[in-house]
Amino acid sequence: VQLVESGGGLVQAGGSLRLSCAASGDIGRINDMGWYRQAPGKQRELVATMTTGGITNYADSVKGRFTISRDNAKNTVYLQMNSLKLEDTAVYYCNAEIRRVGRGVFIVYWGQGTQVTVSS
Repeated sequence: VQLVESGGGLVQAGGSLRLSCAASGDIGRINDMGWYRQAPGKQRELVATMTTGGITNYADSVKGRFTISRDNAKNTVYLQMNSLKLEDTAVYYCNAEIRRVGRGVFIVYWGQGTQVTVSS
């Protein structure tokens, strides 16, 4: 099982980016999917999560600006980021709680990370 992120890059403050994260491999079922970020010198923090049924949770710092969504048929989670601020600069990681085919437990898998840089 692997998670592959895409969509990061350099954007000016006030701009938008859309991140994607696709899970692949011998996937039996996916529960929660989400996005986290880690800025230089800081701990990794939650950005947004989404359950299979569509219940979302956002960090206060991104509420009203970021939107998480997912396509369960494609095992993909997205993060639409609008009104980006300098402080949104970080490496963004996706994760997913996955039960592999033939296995009985869920394990959290992480993507490799994608850099988002917001410039003034």
